[in-house]
Amino acid sequence: MSYRIDHLVISASDLEHGCDAVEALLDIRFGPVGKHAEMGTEARLAALAPDACLEVIAPDPAAPRPAGARWFDLDNFGGPPRFTGWVVACDDLEEAWKRAPADVGRILSFRRGEFAWRMVVPESGVLPFDNCFPALIEWHSGRPARTLPDQGLRLRRLKIAHPEAGALREALAPFVSAMENVRIVQADRPGLMAEIGTASGEIWIT
Repeated sequence: MSYRIDHLVISASDLEHGCDAVEALLDIRFGPVGKHAEMGTEARLAALAPDACLEVIAPDPAAPRPAGARWFDLDNFGGPPRFTGWVVACDDLEEAWKRAPADVGRILSFRRGEFAWRMVVPESGVLPFDNCFPALIEWHSGRPARTLPDQGLRLRRLKIAHPEAGALREALAPFVSAMENVRIVQADRPGLMAEIGTASGEIWIT
């Protein structure tokens, strides 16, 4: 089974503030607001060629708080917008779920407008390895990335830092073995960094 990076997640306390910050950094414009009623969140997307997205996501102030934790640990998010998660797409979510760490979460179904998907969501809102392990997704419709204008964004490298780099590397092996642009490094603190190619040069987001 093949796996590919589907999108990178930028968390924010306020969606428009988060989008303004990323638009200024990368000199792009995000698409319209999309809402996730089940999670009490809202997001905007930009294409990240060749077939992925950059997503800014935040709690939806107009939505009731969900019964469980919001995804990407948004219930505990604070501070400026930052790169907090990544999502890997597959064509057999059950098989991917079996290969993932035991605490990766449960499979839930979602729909937003014309888009339908299933995704593995942790009950705590926190993905394995301090959110350095990816969320897993299976699309049951067309993918948003193919509906967005190409603004010149290209994912050059994804760097994942963690104190347990060896264990993380082993857990990720089934998912990133064919992804030449993913690197896992030893560090005192967990963190995600991505090098994005833009019209004005290469920019790292953290």
